[in-house]
Amino acid sequence: MSTTDWIVLFCTLLLIVSYGIYKSKGIRNIDGYLLGNKSLPWYHVGLSVMATQASAITFLSAPGLAYSSGMSFVQFYFGLPIAMIVLSISFVPIFHRLRVFTAYEFLEKRFDVRTRAFTAFLFLIQRGLSTGITIYAPSIILSSILQINVVYTTLFIGTLVVLYTVYGGTKAVSYTQLLQMAIIFGGLVTAGVLVVYMLPQDIGLVKALHIAGKSGKANAIDLSFDWNNQYTLWSGLIGGFFLQLSYFGTDQSQVGRYLTGSSIRDSRIGLLMNGLLKVPMQFSILLIGILVFAFYQYNNPPIFFNKYELHKIEQSSYAAQVEELKAEHQQVFNKKQEQIHRLTAALDREDEAVISDVRIQLKDADARAKEIRGDLVALMQKNDALADTNDNNYIFLTFVTENFPRGLIGLLVAIVFMASMGATASAINSLASTTVIDIYKRFVSKTGTERGYLSASRAFTLVWGVFCVAIALYASKLGNLLEAVNILGSLFYGTILGIFIVAFYIKRAGGRAVLAAAIVTEIMVVSLWWFDVMAFLWLNLVGCLGVVLFALLFQGRRSNRAVQPG
Repeated sequence: MSTTDWIVLFCTLLLIVSYGIYKSKGIRNIDGYLLGNKSLPWYHVGLSVMATQASAITFLSAPGLAYSSGMSFVQFYFGLPIAMIVLSISFVPIFHRLRVFTAYEFLEKRFDVRTRAFTAFLFLIQRGLSTGITIYAPSIILSSILQINVVYTTLFIGTLVVLYTVYGGTKAVSYTQLLQMAIIFGGLVTAGVLVVYMLPQDIGLVKALHIAGKSGKANAIDLSFDWNNQYTLWSGLIGGFFLQLSYFGTDQSQVGRYLTGSSIRDSRIGLLMNGLLKVPMQFSILLIGILVFAFYQYNNPPIFFNKYELHKIEQSSYAAQVEELKAEHQQVFNKKQEQIHRLTAALDREDEAVISDVRIQLKDADARAKEIRGDLVALMQKNDALADTNDNNYIFLTFVTENFPRGLIGLLVAIVFMASMGATASAINSLASTTVIDIYKRFVSKTGTERGYLSASRAFTLVWGVFCVAIALYASKLGNLLEAVNILGSLFYGTILGIFIVAFYIKRAGGRAVLAAAIVTEIMVVSLWWFDVMAFLWLNLVGCLGVVLFALLFQGRRSNRAVQPG
């Protein structure tokens, strides 16, 4: 990056952090530290909820996912608007009426302390691991820009976010997220316009989308009902609904965001705002990835998008072989570009015969390009067994840093940093609040002072921050980060949601039956994932229904034993 970009990046981050610290002055107790004194308006709640979900992973991995796999991931979010309606009607008024700090306090009142502790434990595992992945995402950016090992940038970013969160609590998080989302929306629009502008003069937005479509990238809707297909209309509507319902209804990182609302009305409108805006926003981010794909049909893409790993193999004893692969990669691109020009002309003439032939030629060229990349990856692994050989998360970053004008690169990098700071800070704050309220205050220090609980909140924020940084150091092995986070969530969210569904709607089920049902179901869900029985989104449905059905079964057996004559 240029000096101008660094100045823009530094000033933007300084503005965000300073604003958050300024708005969080005067925190005296855990109500202010964990819930921001429940004083935020609906638009603030809505943007905070969106910012918590839209981490750096969203802005790094989603365009890369669209570039490599197409638009099908957008179906993942189709169940979200329905989930927001259900939450607004049922969950929000219950949580506000009970005046809870965490969602899990309600479970003790409804069942028992063991069910509360178990559910909190599931959340802490899932959110702690996911937050580590969230920290890793902006570390990729700094690593790519500075050409240094991602371990060092992970430690730097993790330390920055943890210290910021320890000081300011949820109020600092929420206020900075408000400013972050405003800048993020502006940056996304700018990025989309620039991508179209950089295409050849005779290739506009519509033709670029046609080219991507003929290359199999515009597959936004899949109507098939296939258990093993990750993203279809049905997995998004059904499995995605249960995932989103659990995430926004039982995950403290999100519950804590809308519990900051000044009233039930503000929390509800904030959630509905998220339901209306999230799908279009995600569609736009994926669309940018499709446009980047179209751009690289006319401009030779790097043989490998992770510059650090590419530079490392170029400086190794395999340098000569790498150069041969790069030359062959260039030859394949030249042949592919000829076919793209044929496709462009055929689209103008609506010549279906040529279009069909070009699609076959492009498919063969793509297959050969993948073989070349595979040979390069094999060399990387020979050179360094620990090399990060998945460059999907670097695609959009590479495009931005190599093609965008000075100043704007710094702004877009700042956007990804801010998204990471908001999502990571929210998550660490929720981990601390759950630990303090559901574990520490309930089992360790039942009669402590407000000052003591505030100190404990800051201490546990630091502890969880260190844990998440440690997890981030291993996140490079997980492939596409966006998918990794959602797969991880699907292993736990269905079970947690099932516990809450029973708590809200099945009054005759008791604590022992629900706890046993949750344990059995969680083992079943992990087994289904381990043996790859179905696409991960369906695990949310299985988890939720499993807890409900097993709870009814176990409660029925207990009731039958109770009425048998002695």
